[in-house]
Formats: sequence, structure tokens, C-alpha cells
Amino acid sequence: MSEPNAGDPGALAARLAALPDEQLLAVLVVATAGREELASLYEVATRLLSETGRADPAVIAPPAPAGIPTGGEVGSVSQPGGIGTLAGSGTATAGYTGAGMPTFDSVRDKVQRRIGTAFGHRELDRNSAAGRGVEEQWEAREQAARERLEQIRTSLHEGDRR
Repeated sequence: MSEPNAGDPGALAARLAALPDEQLLAVLVVATAGREELASLYEVATRLLSETGRADPAVIAPPAPAGIPTGGEVGSVSQPGGIGTLAGSGTATAGYTGAGMPTFDSVRDKVQRRIGTAFGHRELDRNSAAGRGVEEQWEAREQAARERLEQIRTSLHEGDRR
């Protein structure tokens, strides 16, 4: 079997779909280990793999790095809108509860960053050549519309004078 083309996610997805559940979970554990954005997926895959009882996730993948929730214990919120901490660990995990779920504040912050990026993109477009071209076209159309309106008004006023 040949390796899937890196640019073809469909082939890779087909190969992953053909794997038995236990092997797919093992691949997910290895692929998500150490990735902060995928910490909750890592936790779920590790838990499901350990529940099968056929494979030890610690043997398959290294443990999650410090600061990434590994689940199992319910987290407590240290302050309203604050950061969750693993029960008994005393270490804060930024943006995640003890169960590995993102906090409301972290999700809100991500959404606000993305909105800010989108608005910033518009500003950057105005500063780029392409963005200036669009702005200049818009202004030229507005100016042409004003001039045409003025022509219509003067022609109407000339008709009134006769």
C-alpha cells in the first residue's frame, strides 16, 4: 500500500476510516499528544483507548505535557471567569476546566480575537494596493454619481427658467 499524498486529505481519511477502532484511537493519541489546541481530543482518545482494555495508552504515546488537561478529575474554577485547575494538582490550566473542556472565557477570547483579525484584515486591505484600488473605484463611482445628479438638477432648473 502506498503512502497517501500529503495534499490529499481524502486518501488519508479513507485509510484512517479503514482502521479498527482501537488502532484509530491509538493514532489519535499519538497525533494529538503535546498539541495544546487538541488537548480535549487527546484526553477523550486516551480515555476511550484505556477503556478498551486492549492497549495501554501510556505505551502508545508519551504522556501529555504539563499544562494540558488529562482529565479524569473534575476541575474547580478558582475565580468567576477564571482558569480551571485540576483537583488536587494545584496547577492552573489556562483556558480549560479539569475535565479538559474549554472555559467560557477562553472561547469568548478566541472569538473576539478572530473578529478582531477579520476587522483588521479590512483595514489592511485598505492599506494594500488592491484595497486602495477598490476604495478608489468606489470613490470614483460616488463622484460620478454626484456629478450626474448635479447635471440632472441643472437641466431641471434650466427647464424652469424658460
